[in-house]
Amino acid sequence: MALGDSYATLAELKARLSNLDGQDLYDGVLEDALDSVSREIELHCGRQFNQADAATTRTYGPDEVFTLREGTTLSHWAEVDDFYDVTGLVIESGGTAWSADDYVLHPRNGVVDGQPGWPYCEVHAAGSLSFSRGLSVTARWGWSAVPAPVKQACLIMAAETFQIKDAPFGVAGMDQFGAIRVRDNRMAAAKLSRYCRDPVQVR
Repeated sequence: MALGDSYATLAELKARLSNLDGQDLYDGVLEDALDSVSREIELHCGRQFNQADAATTRTYGPDEVFTLREGTTLSHWAEVDDFYDVTGLVIESGGTAWSADDYVLHPRNGVVDGQPGWPYCEVHAAGSLSFSRGLSVTARWGWSAVPAPVKQACLIMAAETFQIKDAPFGVAGMDQFGAIRVRDNRMAAAKLSRYCRDPVQVR
């Protein structure tokens, strides 16, 4: 899926809402629900999960900055937006392009908690190398594939968004804590929790 696409398809949502499977009366409403929920997921997680077909350039400020006695500020690493492929990857600092030996990408091997398929989100200077002017990164941004929990969260929330018209005042029911708002979906939040990250420092 390209950047900006929904994280689940209309057919997948209609299959989840079995009473609408084979009907097209609400297709526009369902597609709007998928799109709005996908954008909400991005805001909640601080990242997006589709992929760019071509490499483009973005710039970033350094992290863990320290200052030398003479007043020069240096850093050894920078947090960047997710990128899923090293094909066409170019990393520059101060107008100088780094070689592949000058940096290390994290997470190593694209593995987090033993699970592969994660994109790279940090660039670390190798050895004693450091940089003082931030980084320019040219990469193919995003994820190689939408994670299954993200797609499921999208379907859960899109189904609720569509069904909210049948819930008076947006209240779906009650539990021991009082009213349950349709917009507060614990299952979706739980599925997305491990994919949340802090905003990236853009230069």
